[in-house]
Amino acid sequence: MRAKSLILLLLACSALPAAGQSRPTPSGLPVPRWVSLKFDRVNARAGPGDDHRLLWVYRVKTLPVQVVQETRDWRRVCDPDAGLAWVHKRTTDGRRTVMNLRIDRMPLIASPGEGGRTRAYWLQRSLGALEECQGSWCRIKVEGVTGWAPRSRVWGVQEAAVCASQRS
Repeated sequence: MRAKSLILLLLACSALPAAGQSRPTPSGLPVPRWVSLKFDRVNARAGPGDDHRLLWVYRVKTLPVQVVQETRDWRRVCDPDAGLAWVHKRTTDGRRTVMNLRIDRMPLIASPGEGGRTRAYWLQRSLGALEECQGSWCRIKVEGVTGWAPRSRVWGVQEAAVCASQRS
């Protein structure tokens, strides 16, 4: 009897997701994850559906947002100002963009690492296309210029959720 109980317990535990693994989502994609807004006008709602109250309208095409929750048709996103709202999945794009949220302009340098030649300056609250990250550096394209910036100074590359999911 004791061996049978142990086998049942092992079988039950093997059906649970391992620590650190995300639970299945309707899209099959991990949460949290980064997307960008597809249009220059995207309604942000209090809940997942057109019948929920309109909170605000995003007016920045390619704005990077983090999906922190989802239903089949709706994505709860965190924006650069820590706002949480629901947007329809058709208004998001898988292309990765990033933002400079620092209070100063940020040098984009020619190669990853301190002391590289500055190729351009990335202005505060400006958007860029994320090309790749290698360790603590990310390659970003801003208005036709490609350069590297420290990952810690780039908004839109964090692996953990950046907004508390309890806020609305």
